[in-house]
Amino acid sequence: MSISTHVLDTGRGEPARGVTVELFRGDDLVASGETDDDGRIAQLAGDDLGPGAYRLVFHPSSPFFRRVEVEVELGPGHYHVPLLLAPYSCAIYRGS
Repeated sequence: MSISTHVLDTGRGEPARGVTVELFRGDDLVASGETDDDGRIAQLAGDDLGPGAYRLVFHPSSPFFRRVEVEVELGPGHYHVPLLLAPYSCAIYRGS
C-alpha cells in the first residue's frame, strides 16, 4: 500500500509549491514531505504501510487555513489524495 498527494491552488490556478504534508497513524508520525514545483508528493509513504486509519495533515500557505486534516481508511493498493485549495475554501478527494 502506498499514498501520494497533489495540492492545487485553485485561487491562483496553479500548483501549490512547498506545502508540508504529514501522515499520521494515530498520534505517530509515519511520513512527511513537501510538495514539489508541480504541487505533488509522488510517494509520501511507500509500500510498508499497513491497512488502517491514517490522518493526512496539510500545512498550506494560506490567508485563512493554517492546517487542513483528513482521516482516511486505507487498504491494499495505491491511494492518491489531492487537496484543492482556495483562499477561503478547500476540497479533498480520492484521486486516481
